[in-house]
Amino acid sequence: MTIQGITEGDIANYLANTPGFFERHAQLLASVELANPHGQRAVSLQQRQMEMLRERIRGLERRIMDMIRHGQENAALTDRLHQWTRALMLVEDARDLPDMLVLDLQEQFQIPQAALRLWDLAPAFAGAAFASDVSDEVRSFTAGLSTPYCGANAAFEPVHWLEAPQTVASLALIPIRRLASSPAFGLLVLASPDPTRYSAEMGTEFLVRLGEIASAALARLLPRDE
Repeated sequence: MTIQGITEGDIANYLANTPGFFERHAQLLASVELANPHGQRAVSLQQRQMEMLRERIRGLERRIMDMIRHGQENAALTDRLHQWTRALMLVEDARDLPDMLVLDLQEQFQIPQAALRLWDLAPAFAGAAFASDVSDEVRSFTAGLSTPYCGANAAFEPVHWLEAPQTVASLALIPIRRLASSPAFGLLVLASPDPTRYSAEMGTEFLVRLGEIASAALARLLPRDE
């Protein structure tokens, strides 16, 4: 819009660079009316400013509530992780460790199904259920996992380690290795009938931490010379 050679931009620049204008013409603030975005009637500049301020406050309140909720969820998750880690450290007999690890993991994190297989263990654990034979394909697949796999059930062999494999829609496969550079000596399977529980788009940072804690605990079952 242009009025006798003066554009709206000129007016806006003048007002922005002349902070004392409305102090000298305070009556203008009361007389200026703006369209109400929430209705047809016009509102004063002060009213519009108050509405904008209230909208900003409501937006900030929503953000604060989201931050509080996320903080509470993170605190609860941290507490469950602490309880699980503590339970692992209190296991006296290493032979009980794999079963306790899986059961307590399911309980703490509400995981519908979970299973664990380990290999290359000390001879004392050769006959245990958790040391049942694992195919070369599974070992090779696990060795190639630098981070946990998350996604749909694509008829993976480890799914059949679960009690009800036919109900699995999504799963996470977490490699078990003493160090990031060490060979894998096991695979932890977490499964759910919910196809969105473990999706390919989800972050794996927390699952990596679970794997690190599980690996550190299960390292007790490896031969002493490793």
